[in-house]
Amino acid sequence: MASRMQAIDADQTIEAYRAAMNDVLAAQKKAFLDEAPVSVKSRISRLDRTLAILVDHQNELCAAMAQDFDSRPVLMSKFTDIASAVKALKFAKKHLRYWMQPEKRGLEFPLGLLGASGRIAYQPKGVVGVISPWNFPVNLTFAPLAGILAAGNRVMIKPSELTPATSALMEQLFSEYFDGEEISVITGGADVGQAFSSLAFDHLLFTGSTAVGRHVMRAAADNLVPVTLELGGKSPVIVSKSADLDQMAERVLTGKLMNAGQICLAPDYLLVPQDRMAACVEALEKAAARLYPHMDRHPDYTAIINSRHHSRLQAHIKDAQEKGARLSVCGSDGQQKPDDQPNTTMPLYILSGVDDQMTVMRDELFGPILPLVGYQSIDEAIAYINAHDRPLGLYYFGQNQAEERHVIARTTSGGVTVNDVLWHVAHEDLPFGGIGPSGMGSYHGVEGFKSFSHARTIYRQTGFNITKLIGALPPYGQALAKTLRFQIKK
Repeated sequence: MASRMQAIDADQTIEAYRAAMNDVLAAQKKAFLDEAPVSVKSRISRLDRTLAILVDHQNELCAAMAQDFDSRPVLMSKFTDIASAVKALKFAKKHLRYWMQPEKRGLEFPLGLLGASGRIAYQPKGVVGVISPWNFPVNLTFAPLAGILAAGNRVMIKPSELTPATSALMEQLFSEYFDGEEISVITGGADVGQAFSSLAFDHLLFTGSTAVGRHVMRAAADNLVPVTLELGGKSPVIVSKSADLDQMAERVLTGKLMNAGQICLAPDYLLVPQDRMAACVEALEKAAARLYPHMDRHPDYTAIINSRHHSRLQAHIKDAQEKGARLSVCGSDGQQKPDDQPNTTMPLYILSGVDDQMTVMRDELFGPILPLVGYQSIDEAIAYINAHDRPLGLYYFGQNQAEERHVIARTTSGGVTVNDVLWHVAHEDLPFGGIGPSGMGSYHGVEGFKSFSHARTIYRQTGFNITKLIGALPPYGQALAKTLRFQIKK
């Protein structure tokens, strides 16, 4: 299968790519049916081989990511992309046998007493398509495989064209460790990704922007392919009047500046009490100076992925300034490399005095820009969040537990972290996913196993003629009327 894809070069048409991908899909579906049922041994073998790729080739993968970003710290890549994916795969392997056990379910009285039984068996769906993004190209390819492979599926992967070195290396490594009928990687540009999303998978996982997610869902709908969409949006931070500003600033910026803010869960903007705005800006400036002095040459700081995204971020800053926002630049003298130079770094830009007419408050930022919005009361902050799309993450900093409960109860988001950011995604036993424009479906842990499985109901009937016993065997009469009187009541 791998050679069939490799035989297609850039001069071939998208129709040739589509035909080749359909060949891979057909071969994987046939192999899946021939193998059924997928044994524990087979699933563990695939998890082990996936782990081996990460552990044995961690340095090569980190070097490829550094090449794609121009500047990306190796230790950060090992932390965010390698170790986190290893953890997910090991967690799935540890719990796999338990997850695979059928679930016994209760039946209506008196069927259970008469010998009937009901259970749910989690059956692999077949072939799962995975479209992974560029911001964490290894983690967001490998971590979902924990649930997908544990569930017994085969996989076709379309990694991002914005990280070509990493994508090519993953294609090479998967072909060395797996037969193409188990896992196949398809590389190519946006047109290939579009064709990939229209294939008749048994399930499709897409991680990326909300705008592209709409197109992916529309393409999948033609074949009624179920989708899991891990998107993004503008994840807010509520800074309570009771918050420790120094603690808040350090923790917010640790998450915001990791990968230079190129994280779907990055804190996108802060809601700050109006009378604490100046103190909040000062705390953020001090924290930035401690964490990342001289960002343009700091060894632990990541570059913006390419010049197009660098220019996009600069346009946000220009728009905000032109419309009256106040700007504070941290970690640089404010002099940036030319926009035509790719893979440049960017300092932290703190913007106060922002409003919804500015693009920084309308678009997901995906970079080191942090707008601050003032509020007078906590209900005003909640109303602001609820007036916008439901975010992937929501963050609350404060020591007022009653207020914390009020915020959580009155808002909706994919997940919540209290007194920190990002951490709710770091635990395998907690499901991760969005809601509405920030995504649908979830994975991690048992939720990932179930997302990529078919929950198949299996009912075994008793030896008694239940239909006759309740009077539902025609012709209908008093026996059924008596049964219905018993059932239809308050």
